[in-house]
Amino acid sequence: MSTSDVPVAPQGWTRAFGQKSADAFAETFSPDVVLEASVLARPAVGIDQVKTVMTTASRIYEALSFTHEAHSGLRDYLEWEVQAFGGEQMRGVTVLTKNPQGKIVHIAIHHRPLGGALKFSAELGHRLQGALDASLFYRSA
Repeated sequence: MSTSDVPVAPQGWTRAFGQKSADAFAETFSPDVVLEASVLARPAVGIDQVKTVMTTASRIYEALSFTHEAHSGLRDYLEWEVQAFGGEQMRGVTVLTKNPQGKIVHIAIHHRPLGGALKFSAELGHRLQGALDASLFYRSA
């Protein structure tokens, strides 16, 4: 595994976040892509669900910086820092698993801290109300 302390190299995933575009995300995915995340109650499955979640999520972020990366075989590991909700800081790691053709087949996104992750999940659910099953997202009691 190699790591880097220099800025993360541009790639399809990081460019899609910069563009905040459903098409940019979809270009990086295998049709049967699966998204698991600490902000989701269960996985989002398939290119349509995943690109909808990712495009909406990218628009919640006020600032996003990919800070470190590592690669091992068909897996890429990306650490990141974000600001959302008027400057609230969150950090996390994303694990991208690709098929031999270079398309993403599995995404695992881990937000921290828990309070920020729950707020982010609830906001995703609010923004995607009617577009995706509400049971994907956290609803405050």
